[in-house]
Amino acid sequence: MATAATKETLGFQAEVKQLLHLMIHSLYGNKEIFLRELVSNASDAADKLRFEALSDNALYGSDSDLKIRVSFDRKARTIAVSDNGVGMSRDEVVQNIGTIAKSGTREFFHSLTGDQAKDARLIGQFGVGFYSSFIVAGRVTLVTRRAGLPADQAVRWESDGGGEFTIEAAEKEGRGTDVLLHLRDGEDELLSDLKLKSIIRKYSDHIAIPIVMKKVKWDKEASEEKVTDEDETINQASALWARPKSDITEEQYQELYKHLAHDADAPLACTHNRVEGRQEYVQLLYIPARAPFDLWDRRERRGLKLYVRRVFIMDDAEQLLPAYLRFVRGVVDSNDLPLNISREILQESRDIEAIRAGCTKRVLSLLEDLAENRKDKYAGFWKEFGRVLKEGVGEDFANRERIAKLLRFSSTHADSEEQGASLADYVARMKEGQDKIYYVTAESFLAAKNSPHLEIFRKRGVEVLLLFERVDEWLVANLSEYEGKALASVAKGELDLSKLQSEEERKEAAKQAGEHRALVAKLKDALGDRVKEVRVTSRLTDSPSCLVADEHDMGGNLSRILKAVGQNVPQAKPILEINPAHPMVKRLNEEKERFADWSNLLFDQALLAEGGQLDDPAGFVRRMNELMLEMAGEGSRIIVPGR
Repeated sequence: MATAATKETLGFQAEVKQLLHLMIHSLYGNKEIFLRELVSNASDAADKLRFEALSDNALYGSDSDLKIRVSFDRKARTIAVSDNGVGMSRDEVVQNIGTIAKSGTREFFHSLTGDQAKDARLIGQFGVGFYSSFIVAGRVTLVTRRAGLPADQAVRWESDGGGEFTIEAAEKEGRGTDVLLHLRDGEDELLSDLKLKSIIRKYSDHIAIPIVMKKVKWDKEASEEKVTDEDETINQASALWARPKSDITEEQYQELYKHLAHDADAPLACTHNRVEGRQEYVQLLYIPARAPFDLWDRRERRGLKLYVRRVFIMDDAEQLLPAYLRFVRGVVDSNDLPLNISREILQESRDIEAIRAGCTKRVLSLLEDLAENRKDKYAGFWKEFGRVLKEGVGEDFANRERIAKLLRFSSTHADSEEQGASLADYVARMKEGQDKIYYVTAESFLAAKNSPHLEIFRKRGVEVLLLFERVDEWLVANLSEYEGKALASVAKGELDLSKLQSEEERKEAAKQAGEHRALVAKLKDALGDRVKEVRVTSRLTDSPSCLVADEHDMGGNLSRILKAVGQNVPQAKPILEINPAHPMVKRLNEEKERFADWSNLLFDQALLAEGGQLDDPAGFVRRMNELMLEMAGEGSRIIVPGR
């Protein structure tokens, strides 16, 4: 206790100083959010106490009636937000308020736009809501006592929003946290019963525990309002999801989402259902309109809020939805699960498996409805979350076909980077005689769009899907067909378009292959171990050459992705295909002295065209320069030391 009894002055973490400066000077126009965030924090503290009390009911002591109290004092010019939730110890105060590194602060600052309204929306999402107090307060005093600790082990924290804060031991009769805001000049409009109630009802009506204020009555003799000793509950104080859908307004659904997701924007869509049968539970699930900043952070815990008979259990129950639906926010409230359920039990519970399956199907049904009936909304969803949904093809075998119908791609039909083509659209546009869905993978849209492998497909008007996101390689590895049509890479294996060719074209292709056998063999000798095979192309119309992976080998794009993340990739030699109609190949057929240089140049160009990297860039440049000078009639003027 000796350490806790000492009053200390400590400095804020550097990012906190930046944040406080932002709150005080940049977000003044959105000051109502301070009360929303403090009430939300108080609600979370109550939920955490309920959860901890499942294993230690003594934490409630003699006070099991959880509530949040909001009050104001006109003379002192203060507003107080108090709760009897779990509270904090001294170490927790320093960790949670003195530093906010774990809150994603750097990402918060990177996301700022300069627009006050938009920047204010980020506060809750990045876990820095407490600091919004300094928008209206010149000084903030916090007194807190951890549940289970004696009255003399409370903690007082205070700061004026500068670079420092003080922390010292205090006494507090009950557990929980009191936040006292000493208002800045010009904020007196907040010292009003009606004003505070309107803010609470606007932002926090969905909170499932009572938010109380003292009733205010008009004193005729004094001709002024006076605060009475009678409590009044401001919000509805019942679990929104437990009410009948007919009793819930769209605004109430939206406010609950904003509380759950710490997002000031309305959700894109939501679904609210009561499931009855072998399991009984309520699910209220939301699809956000925007992706959170940490969507791709695998270390970040995320999931649905889990309740059991209205008792909060955990706020990141990942087992209730598969990872590819990690963007979904919402609540599941079960009537069947035990109150003392743990994460370990969640992983092994058959009841949880049934709830997970039910929630997954419900979300997919919601997405299907958007895709079918609200195409503009679905286009917005796909832009934000399409890459995540693609993961489901390999993760959720039971729903693979449903997910496949929801996929959207770029294609040569529109030649646009916008991913608007579904597999059903592609199949409906297939050429007569076409029996495969063709795709090309690359590291960027332009690389995919301009791939030489597309030339014959463009000539014949055959649509090709343009896949340029890293997850696409995972997708096509796990999605072999759609409605009986095989997915086929235009850059792998033998290309068979015979059903789309005339008899004359087939004869001409066979003739070209026969006439150039000698050239093909000579090229194979010149390139040696660089290639598995050389053959006359059936893909190219304009380019001199391209590289193709063998049917069962790893493609070049996937190989590069795996190497970039440090994976050991088996060496698979590519196949070089040449276009005998191209002038460069015709010139090569006549070359004798510089045949090896021409051959390697042909290979290197094909490698660069598909986004690969040269093993010997300097050798490529030297050969290119020498051949260019020779073709210009000047001979080789490049002097190479030592040669």
